[in-house]
Amino acid sequence: MYLDTNGHGPGGQPERERRQRPELSLNEQKVLFWIAGLNIVLLLVAPIGGATLFDVVTAWFR
Repeated sequence: MYLDTNGHGPGGQPERERRQRPELSLNEQKVLFWIAGLNIVLLLVAPIGGATLFDVVTAWFR
């Protein structure tokens, strides 16, 4: 059912080696988690703050 090509692709050409993803260092992981956490907090807080500022601006023009 499966053909073992011994690392050769179609046409007898050798397959390219797959590159491994670069790993994040511990400090880079911490920064990434802080940025993600800040974005989640702002996702919840910003609409409330934006609505409050919008109400203040409309109250000034009344």
